Amino acid sequence: MPGTSVPPPFDAAPVPAPPPQKKSPVKKIVSVLVAIVVAVAVKFGLGTVLGGEDKTAEAKVGDCLAALPELGEGEEKAAPNAKIVDCTSTEAVYNVVARVENQTERQASESTECEQYVAEGEEYAMFTAIPTGGTGYLLCLKPAKA
Repeated sequence: MPGTSVPPPFDAAPVPAPPPQKKSPVKKIVSVLVAIVVAVAVKFGLGTVLGGEDKTAEAKVGDCLAALPELGEGEEKAAPNAKIVDCTSTEAVYNVVARVENQTERQASESTECEQYVAEGEEYAMFTAIPTGGTGYLLCLKPAKA
């Protein structure tokens, strides 16, 4: 009959969605490490605007940092008052375990550089001092022992 159409058959079962792909063990480890990374970001420009110089510019392995904000996992916050302090000081929040020079903002944000300085599952933080559009440094930090 002209002008009539045949409806599609309804006896076909809907196709189920494929099961989610399992992550490889390496991706799981990286995901866990990324989840525990605590990032602290400081820009040179911010320190200048607030009237201070970069008090962490000379930080080296073995130094400790103070005046860092409280952070949750994966959180970033500016730390314009960060400074180097004696590791026996009650102000010491983090111990510098590595320093990486000539980092761009993108390199620092994608960095896995610090992972080689901490045990699997161990908490660590990254502190960066990088001017917008330039290069600076990345500090790999472990919580200071109380």
